[in-house]
Amino acid sequence: MKRFLKILKWTVIVLLSLIILLIITTYFYMKQPQFGALPEGERLELMKKSKNFRDGTFHNLVEKPTITKGYSMWTEGWNSLTKTYPDTEPTTALPSVKTDLKSIPPDENVLVWFGHSSFFLQLDGVKILVDPIFSGKASPTPWGVKAYKGSDIYSADDMPEIDYMLLSHDHYDHLDYETVKALQPKVKFVICGLGAGAHYEKWGYTQKQILEKDWGETVAVKPDFNIIAENTHHGGGRGFSPDKALWLSFYIQSPKMNIYYSGDGGYSDRFKTVAAKYPAIDWAIMECGQYNKAWQSVHELPEEMALATTELKAKNLLPVHHSKFTLARHPWKEPLEKMTKLSAGKPYRLATPMIGEKVLLDNGSQVFKQWWKDAK
Repeated sequence: MKRFLKILKWTVIVLLSLIILLIITTYFYMKQPQFGALPEGERLELMKKSKNFRDGTFHNLVEKPTITKGYSMWTEGWNSLTKTYPDTEPTTALPSVKTDLKSIPPDENVLVWFGHSSFFLQLDGVKILVDPIFSGKASPTPWGVKAYKGSDIYSADDMPEIDYMLLSHDHYDHLDYETVKALQPKVKFVICGLGAGAHYEKWGYTQKQILEKDWGETVAVKPDFNIIAENTHHGGGRGFSPDKALWLSFYIQSPKMNIYYSGDGGYSDRFKTVAAKYPAIDWAIMECGQYNKAWQSVHELPEEMALATTELKAKNLLPVHHSKFTLARHPWKEPLEKMTKLSAGKPYRLATPMIGEKVLLDNGSQVFKQWWKDAK
């Protein structure tokens, strides 16, 4: 009995020591710059004035549980660790095109998609970069989620001077420390949600560069050209402090055309509201990928995205949030396959460019190949 108690005592000591060591290691690891910074001081006081900020965090317009009724966070986590799902990432390099962004004529209205939700937009001579990820990963750790082969052909060096860099929210698959740090000398202004400026300031951006916005606020770029921060139904956070930075969608209003970028977010009535507020959407750039019925409230299913695009009354659809990172269990091709079927006969035109392919925004007859069919 004494021997058993002695063994038990030492087992408890070893376990407690390991737990303490893990806590200390995690604490110091979280001090690394890629985790960003929490808002404080004047930035925090500005956040407190927002009607969307309550009890220390930002909130969606309509509160919904992240996990769908009938599903369990624990079960979903366990399934992710113990089950395998087929074809969640390609086995060969994805086809891509390397467009020289620096040589695009300033009078061309073009979009170049880099995979997932990253894209370059030149509109009426204004150069905009959205949610750029060029580090090859969507994780703060070196062993985390990696980009698919062929999907990471661009770097910060390939970017031209950027007038406005837009951030939809501060999750790692949209806000990448290495990329943002490298781009700082090229970027005139960053437009992000309230609170997110703390990350950029920690990473060397000046206060003049950072434009933090609440839902409904506008950045006047030049006459008849506005970038408007709008709402979405999602969340934010890096580390263990969620929802300290506001998540956004964007409406880009220019003399040439109007573009809506959904950011991440589950389906809601907001698309009808956006259509009523902005009745002439030429292009809808919509999240389509990394979805699951278990977290349907914060990521749209393909059929919901098709419905949302119809409700927006958009003329053209370009689906994003796919073909670069595996963050869900569906086959990697599924978003493109489903959206192609769901878009048949719809009032909008579906655009499915390869990574790096130039999308001519003024050209309604441009043809896009179903490039994923030949990819493995």
